[in-house]
Amino acid sequence: MRERAVTLNDIAKKLNLSTVTISKALRNHPDISPKTTKLIKSVADELGYTPNIMARNLSARKSNTIGLVVPKIAHFFFGAIIESVYDIAFQNNYEMILTVSQESAEREKKHLQTLLAMKVDGIIISITQETSDLSVFDMVERRGVPIVFIDRVPEPANNFTTVKVDDRGGAYKAIEHAINLGYRKIAHFGGYTNINIGKDRLSGFRDAMNDHNIEINPSWVLEGGFGDNYGYDSFMKLYNEKNLPDLIFAVTYPVALGIYQAVNEVGLRIPEDIDVICFGNAKVQNFLSPPLSCIDQSTDQLSKIAMDMIFENIEKKEEYSPRQVVIDTELVLRGTCRKFNKE
Repeated sequence: MRERAVTLNDIAKKLNLSTVTISKALRNHPDISPKTTKLIKSVADELGYTPNIMARNLSARKSNTIGLVVPKIAHFFFGAIIESVYDIAFQNNYEMILTVSQESAEREKKHLQTLLAMKVDGIIISITQETSDLSVFDMVERRGVPIVFIDRVPEPANNFTTVKVDDRGGAYKAIEHAINLGYRKIAHFGGYTNINIGKDRLSGFRDAMNDHNIEINPSWVLEGGFGDNYGYDSFMKLYNEKNLPDLIFAVTYPVALGIYQAVNEVGLRIPEDIDVICFGNAKVQNFLSPPLSCIDQSTDQLSKIAMDMIFENIEKKEEYSPRQVVIDTELVLRGTCRKFNKE
């Protein structure tokens, strides 16, 4: 038989105190002495009391909860974002409510509606590769709920608060480095260009090639996603066509992992037979053979800025104006893209 939930009234009866006193103590209100607060919390723990957050949200102006919507969870980048955001929220006495869209615009919209119904104080979101209808985000803001976009952002972004890395500049940095080593036959396995990270990383690739007067082979510029299956399939396509470049720039590190798998299957070697560099950093890249060079985007910095903006927006709703923050990237060299391997 299921036990009845412990209430404030149960604690009050046990201690012969009012429910108002119990409620204030559990919220660390200064009206209640530290000694009494400690006693009340001890008895609450003993009885197994848990606060009814939903009921509290209905009666309070603030819920001290923030919604987080990400496209994937089994991905180092988003996993790192989630951990950083949770840590910052905890330090500021906030709870996070995590939802995962699985790259579905329909799920994304449903998650946003659910978070609004739960009366979260704000929302941080990285949009899906399918997202094109921005009206749902306008609806969130009309409801007076601050929303901050992180990494993947709507376009145009002028009316929204966003934080992302310099995707174009990071891609340019990677390609220019490869060109300076002597690489000329360079491919780009890119994500969908309807989303900012795919479009901007492709732009950085093209700009670097054009600025150094290197012809772009259209058959080496492929578009198809951000996952390892896309990296694998794209490499196998070029391999079967006997049309391999000397170096591949992968739009994300999962795409690079797919390339590693395919290269290994066909009996080639990285970097001797074909070289690889990617956008995005993950601890696993240190353990690949060879370790994978990349463009690093700081998840801690992205998370901190996003949380700072959401807290500021919550506290100063009437005065807050949308702004867009772009942070720099860093070239991290490991075992790939260190020297020109084609003599």
